[in-house]
Amino acid sequence: MTGYDAVIIGAGVSGAAIARELAKYEARVCVLERCEDVCCGTSKANSAIVHAGYDARPGTLMARLDVEGSYMIPQLARDLDFLYRNNGSLVLCMHEEDLPLLQELYERGRRNGVSALRMVTREEILAMEPHVREDVVAGMEAATGGIVCPFGMNIAFAENAAENGVEFRFDTTVTGFTHTREGWTVHTNQGDVEARTVINAAGVYADVLHNMVSTHKLHITPRRGDYYLLDKTTGGYAHHTLFQLPGKYGKGVLVAPTVHGNTIVGPTAIDIDDRDGVNTTAEGLEQVMRKAANIVKDAPLRQVITSFAGLRAHEDGHEFVIGEAEGAPGFFDCAGIESPGLSSSPAIGRMVAEMVRDKLLLRRKASYKATRRGIVNPAELPFEERRALIEENPAYGRIICRCEGISEGEILDAIHRPLGARSLDGVKRRVRAGMGRCQGGFCAPRVMEILAQELDLPMEEITKSGGGSRLIVGENKEGFGEEDSYGAV
Repeated sequence: MTGYDAVIIGAGVSGAAIARELAKYEARVCVLERCEDVCCGTSKANSAIVHAGYDARPGTLMARLDVEGSYMIPQLARDLDFLYRNNGSLVLCMHEEDLPLLQELYERGRRNGVSALRMVTREEILAMEPHVREDVVAGMEAATGGIVCPFGMNIAFAENAAENGVEFRFDTTVTGFTHTREGWTVHTNQGDVEARTVINAAGVYADVLHNMVSTHKLHITPRRGDYYLLDKTTGGYAHHTLFQLPGKYGKGVLVAPTVHGNTIVGPTAIDIDDRDGVNTTAEGLEQVMRKAANIVKDAPLRQVITSFAGLRAHEDGHEFVIGEAEGAPGFFDCAGIESPGLSSSPAIGRMVAEMVRDKLLLRRKASYKATRRGIVNPAELPFEERRALIEENPAYGRIICRCEGISEGEILDAIHRPLGARSLDGVKRRVRAGMGRCQGGFCAPRVMEILAQELDLPMEEITKSGGGSRLIVGENKEGFGEEDSYGAV
């Protein structure tokens, strides 16, 4: 049979983690992604939290894989060179009558195998986190909780997979499947793809693909979460990730630092019908502000630099659905991957890859490269090393993004490395140009010029995020400054 041993649908953090794990074996692997880049769905819009694993019901896949994945991430951050910080988390109890619920959460965490859990007093909480409301009653500290760059982790998995021979096809939408004697024909808008096995890691669309082939149906609800991102001047507002006691719809609104020095506040949990509905609403953002005030005081929400929303793939049973689909041999689901999906993704990748390995009797690859080097940030280098780098390549001395201090050299690296950036958002996710206080207001035109030059494309073909998201429109294409030539959309 010609084709692939495994086709993975979806280049989010789960799909990329599976690809990286399968790259350890002698197999032809391809990832199909409907968007123009990796990390374009749920994986790019979340809380960026490495959960410790105390929240999920004991005995579930969520509980097991969250704990396993959270323990894997620190070493992966070293091996693959992405940002991670073990800042710990605090679950805050604001009412005396809720103390039994806090104790129950502690016991659940112990049953799940979470280490370094401890109950903390009001006095301890206020000493650690002076911006917590003074009427806090008690809390639980999870020392293994952390924060991560979700873009960085997703991209690191994908780049390492590509360096080990995994093929990625973007702008490729799966439209159906045909089961064959050899495996599966995957029908896409870019033609058919043959594969011995298929791995469905399609996020909020995973049930749609599953239901095309399986006798047992799934149902996933897109659950929208609205967030505020605050300026770096607020970076010391919270040290731990501050959680409320979990409720019906999850862990509630949190307040946390980010690995880049910002503060993040959110999310809401609003069930919607639109699987692409990532627009924020006034009601959702007002809910974020109101609920944050339940646990912290003087939240610096006047320092908001942007708001955004992401979708969680909520499966009706609130459980990860991982395994060979019923009635569809060789079709493996990785569905219902909502929170704590980011934390669980390394363990999900290993679990699914081992299932496919056993199905296909794959052999370990001798030449597998387990490490990856990220993009060099000159600002993080010692002075002498930075000066030497700029002398060798002056592009690293030309600052393009003033807010984040991002150089032209970093942007060029983002474009030319494996699975390089092809859009403004692709550059932003890799090196944060446009992620700062002005949100690209200053640097976007120059980044567009660099993209056009390096990709050998006209400026009007450069997009914000692929597809039809062009930023330059109009009849006259001769240059800037001519009346009615260009308009931002």
